[in-house]
Amino acid sequence: MWAAIRGSWSLFVGMIFLMVSNGLLTTLLTLRADRLGFSDSAIGLVQSGYPVGALLGCVIAPRLIMRVGHIRIFAALASIASAAALMHLVTTDPWSWGAMRLLAGFCFSGLYIVAESWLNSSADNENRGSLLSVYFVVQTGGVALGQLLLNVSNPDGILLFVVVSILISFSLVPMLVSDDAIPPYEIPERVSFMNLFRLSPMGLTGSFLNGISQTTLYVALALYGSALGMGQAAIGGLIGSMTVGGMLFQFPLGKISDMMDRRLLIAGIPGLSIPVCLVLANLDNPAENLLWVYLLVGLLGGLTLPVYSICMAHMNDHLNRSQVVAASGTLVLILASGMTLGPTLGGFAIEHFGPEGIFHLLSITAALTLMTALFRLWSSPAATQNRANAVAVSANLTPEATTLYPKASE
Repeated sequence: MWAAIRGSWSLFVGMIFLMVSNGLLTTLLTLRADRLGFSDSAIGLVQSGYPVGALLGCVIAPRLIMRVGHIRIFAALASIASAAALMHLVTTDPWSWGAMRLLAGFCFSGLYIVAESWLNSSADNENRGSLLSVYFVVQTGGVALGQLLLNVSNPDGILLFVVVSILISFSLVPMLVSDDAIPPYEIPERVSFMNLFRLSPMGLTGSFLNGISQTTLYVALALYGSALGMGQAAIGGLIGSMTVGGMLFQFPLGKISDMMDRRLLIAGIPGLSIPVCLVLANLDNPAENLLWVYLLVGLLGGLTLPVYSICMAHMNDHLNRSQVVAASGTLVLILASGMTLGPTLGGFAIEHFGPEGIFHLLSITAALTLMTALFRLWSSPAATQNRANAVAVSANLTPEATTLYPKASE
């Protein structure tokens, strides 16, 4: 594994720059839009442009890569993403910001596809699961590090947007100077929605609902902190603690799911997150009890972000090896479909029900996940064959990275 990691150093360094910039930009735009007087619902709609663009990128970018190659597409998309970040300084209306978020989602998903296809060329049957786990840590850790940069300057200024643009530009350098061989590329297969639902209704439904919860956390937490009058450092701490909590819980919960019917865990995790949401919703003076808020939000992230990995593992328990890559690629798109709703619903909840509305929304999605899992436990026997180990995966995963899933190897 270490040889493969050393051989992919340029990819991981480039990905760190990308993830730090992406994590910083997401929170920065929420804070800046709030200062500009955008309504919470408008901010949610603006931020929903990103997952919509990511969906388009997963479909269109692979065809572009096949036409002009990895390096040219990576350079082109990074240049466009860098310019799109700066465009937020030129305009101040939700429509143009939404268009820039859609463009950013398209570019970043294309950049991830290039990076993941490169990583696939370094993987073999012995190290693919380890490489995917390292890739997950790089992605999740990069988003958390991006929150620390909020302390560098005020969101009302231009410096943080320039920092985002510089970081995206820096991500080009390791890829362009690397002498690694350019890997061949083939467009990943898909399976239809109905076929996937027939194979694993729990995996599909759980991933869709988890997509809503994940983007609600990443976007609406900043609105929650702003509505309570928290400073930008405190708001960055909210997003960071949530992300770190998710990263810390991923591996232990994945291991636990390998030892039991995964549906029990998919039911149990949301069941535990509901009381956490209710405590946060009813916490007195949260802005004055930041330590408790950070701990509870970190716990909530730990009980939310890993659910997608377990849903993917549960789905793969029901598949033949030949179906894993195609089905997992489709599941990524289903997760992204759910992610398009999270920012809009989160902004609407805060605007109409107050700051605590975000936690009532999250408790609703958790309850729906819990009820779905209990219904599947009651109506369908557990899968006792074809089980594989759960591997931590990120919401930023694209269909390309699903070939790294250990069960995809023969």
